[in-house]
Amino acid sequence: MAAEFPEFRPGSVLSTAFTGTLTERRGDAVERIPAPHRFVDWLVLNGLPVDTCTAAQLDLARELREAIHLAATAAAVHEALPTSAVQIVNDHSIRGNASVVLTPEGTRRWKLNSESAVEDALGVIADDAISIIAGERDGKLALCASPSCRAAFFDTSQSRSRKWCDMNTCGNRQKKARFVANQRRNSV
Repeated sequence: MAAEFPEFRPGSVLSTAFTGTLTERRGDAVERIPAPHRFVDWLVLNGLPVDTCTAAQLDLARELREAIHLAATAAAVHEALPTSAVQIVNDHSIRGNASVVLTPEGTRRWKLNSESAVEDALGVIADDAISIIAGERDGKLALCASPSCRAAFFDTSQSRSRKWCDMNTCGNRQKKARFVANQRRNSV
């Protein structure tokens, strides 16, 4: 049975994984959270479990996603951050009421307020974006080298020289294209 919705791309950084819920931004865009229940699925997968999401909350999520994408893209190319994007990210960060808790396993986890769980989750995502865009974490923002993708990602590799947002998709696609081009060149 074919999947009803596109798979989520895993990511190790919450906010850039969130912007990756819309892929191929410069090609045939793929929306990975086309319905509120898919956003709930994505939140659960990323450790921010919520019970429900409304269409209005999904609109807020997409607004935040695009603001993070704009700000992270600007930061990656060392341009001024768009004022409107900064305002949206800040507004979501301020609205969230999530708390960090310590688990019995000794790890940190976010606890969402059950009355406004989606807004709290968006606040956590906004806070994560602020920390990487402001340069508070070890790594650097970069843009995917794929011409149809150009997603912002947070590079934590030792050399900080990653080219692809995801090696299993964009990286492999580009390597395959180079291989095919080389095969054609060599067969002439």
